[in-house]
Amino acid sequence: MASSTPTSTTAPPPTPASRVKALGVTAMAITVVLWASAFVGIRAIGPHFSPGSLTLGRLAIAAVVLALLVLPQLMKSRLLPRGGEWWPILAYGVMWFGGYNVALNAAEHVLDAGTSALLINVNPILVAIMAGIFLKEGFPRWLIIGSLVAFAGVALIAVGSAQPSAPGESPTADVAGVLLCLLAAVLAAVSVIIQKPVLRKFPAAQATWFGIMVGALCCLPFTGQLVSEVQAAPPEATMGLVYLGIFPTAIAFTTWAYALSLIEAGKLAATTYLVPGTTILISWLLLGEIPTALGLVGGLVCLVGVGLTRRRTRPGRKPKRKVLR
Repeated sequence: MASSTPTSTTAPPPTPASRVKALGVTAMAITVVLWASAFVGIRAIGPHFSPGSLTLGRLAIAAVVLALLVLPQLMKSRLLPRGGEWWPILAYGVMWFGGYNVALNAAEHVLDAGTSALLINVNPILVAIMAGIFLKEGFPRWLIIGSLVAFAGVALIAVGSAQPSAPGESPTADVAGVLLCLLAAVLAAVSVIIQKPVLRKFPAAQATWFGIMVGALCCLPFTGQLVSEVQAAPPEATMGLVYLGIFPTAIAFTTWAYALSLIEAGKLAATTYLVPGTTILISWLLLGEIPTALGLVGGLVCLVGVGLTRRRTRPGRKPKRKVLR
């Protein structure tokens, strides 16, 4: 006779907070390095690919790579979005994976990689503000002050980008490039806020793959351009496109989503201010690009502004109660 004692279904012990923090930091470090390399990669292969075709090629490669991981999971779990769950996925798929990438690719036709990274990184300020409003992560006084300082830095970058980096050279950017980067920053910031709740139900890889598929479908009109440009591009440019699809897209967007599932959106977004410095270093080493002096000053002002947003308002001292004897 079988024992009536129920089989133990004790859940595994929860992951220690220190380990969760370490995993989140590791995932974000991977994201920062790979996203920084993306700015350089886009700049390097940009002459061979138009903005739309580059986006489609990058997303198509990422979709295939992530499918190898995600499809077996989906076959096992049968966990697919239903009904209204598709709306946020469609939103960040169109805005982030589609619109953001096209805008950034177009901007880097006229902006150097370092300046592009500096401009895109107005995004953390926008994320912090929206996270405070919509995700209830707080809206401290220092966030407003720091945001104003950082926007002043963006203005300096915009002015500096219109100036040649050395006598006799052409400008490193123009107003259209600056506006495209700021558009990309807004699209990315809104997408982060929309993606955060999705990660409460779906794993990071699946949430990323769904968004990539949506973005790729939006870019299908560029298929003809992509085919013709791949045929005309040198092998190193095609390999660069493959790199962008695998590393800064499939891997980095997944590690970002994983970190976002563990860390508050505002705090996580602030760490992306490490991207411009990393991008400038990689760009200097590989492409010989150095932003203008005023652009660098603007970048430093942006960093100061973000530092101010991280300050905590000290609680006022409570008056001491008089003890009646």
